Amino acid sequence: MLTFNGKKFNSRDFEKSVMDSVAQVAKDELGERFRSIRHPLTGEFPTVIIYGDDLSDMSMKVEGSKELLQHITEKISEEDLQNITLIEKEKRVSPKVFLSFGWEDKKLAENIAKKLLSNGIDTWWAEWEISSGDSLRQRIDDGLGVCTHFIVLLSPTAMEKPWVKQEMDAGLVRMLDKKCKFIPLRFDLPHNKLPPLLMGHYSPEITNEINLSQLINDIHGISKKPALGKTPISDELPDTGYSVAATTITKIFCDNSETGTSHDPMLTMKDLVEKTQLTKEDVEDGLYELRAFFTVQFDRVMPASELFVEFDKAFMEWEPEKDALRIASAILNDDNFPSSLNEIASKFDWTPRRINPAVNYLVNRSICRDDKTMGAHPWTQQWVNEKQEGAIRRFVKSRS
Repeated sequence: MLTFNGKKFNSRDFEKSVMDSVAQVAKDELGERFRSIRHPLTGEFPTVIIYGDDLSDMSMKVEGSKELLQHITEKISEEDLQNITLIEKEKRVSPKVFLSFGWEDKKLAENIAKKLLSNGIDTWWAEWEISSGDSLRQRIDDGLGVCTHFIVLLSPTAMEKPWVKQEMDAGLVRMLDKKCKFIPLRFDLPHNKLPPLLMGHYSPEITNEINLSQLINDIHGISKKPALGKTPISDELPDTGYSVAATTITKIFCDNSETGTSHDPMLTMKDLVEKTQLTKEDVEDGLYELRAFFTVQFDRVMPASELFVEFDKAFMEWEPEKDALRIASAILNDDNFPSSLNEIASKFDWTPRRINPAVNYLVNRSICRDDKTMGAHPWTQQWVNEKQEGAIRRFVKSRS
């Protein structure tokens, strides 16, 4: 008996398998063709995702800076750019801290520097940055010249150190030029003992029991403001670039998913009509508009992982793209950063619902490997691993 894939041969199954393989090869080749385009001056590479598994209904989204997208349109013919959406992305500035301190507070400063570094914040600390034979002035100037945040650890002894005062002067000048934020940290120093010029600055107080959670959140731009509550489905919807019907459908799935992964949740057409309060025809048209993000089989509507990557920013308190960049930056900058999703989530204090779309952002764009295995629930996969050498580096450097 003739068999195929361990089953009795079926011509339809055989044809589908062949066409799926052809489509995957086409997606891989097309994706690599665009991913390998590099801006000659900035060195930036694009981020690419391809939608669809059918050669007749395949589309692609290419993300990059305005300059890179212009370079791509000059290299690729108009015919080849059909069904390709070019999305302009502003580069994000990764936080870089210059840490100034008095040598008597060296141990505390080291603990602060390590804490910041382990939370994705590149930190200039003298012990790491200055080697034998280096010019002290040049190395300090280099650190000050690129910092986004100037942090000075102020204690009663540090307040009297000439070099701390000089570094503060440089940090204040950079702040006045709107090139960095100036953050005084107080250690065993009352607020009323601060120099008059710093009295108007918010100056957190720390102890030997270091808790820098709020400082880390402030540097990353994470607001203290509570998340905005979810509005009823009948209220005004955010502008997602899709129709009201399509946006309503995506809201239902984003709100009701427990893990932010494919097939979670699975709803029937009847479920969607009831939950969205749309007509059956509007639901069908909305799903057709969103066909790159859903699979419909036997009246079951199942989301793809990219749905949450694309729409969480509209309905949740996080943005998967920003979270993905934070994970990738941490992997690139910290050799000891964990690869286990469970450990990464614990490190960032993220739920599976938040981290899974961020990881799928990296997987769906061929930055990281798709290592899905049985038993990984509630994680989309157990580990985050680079798909090919240099993929994470190119992504981070092209976005920051």
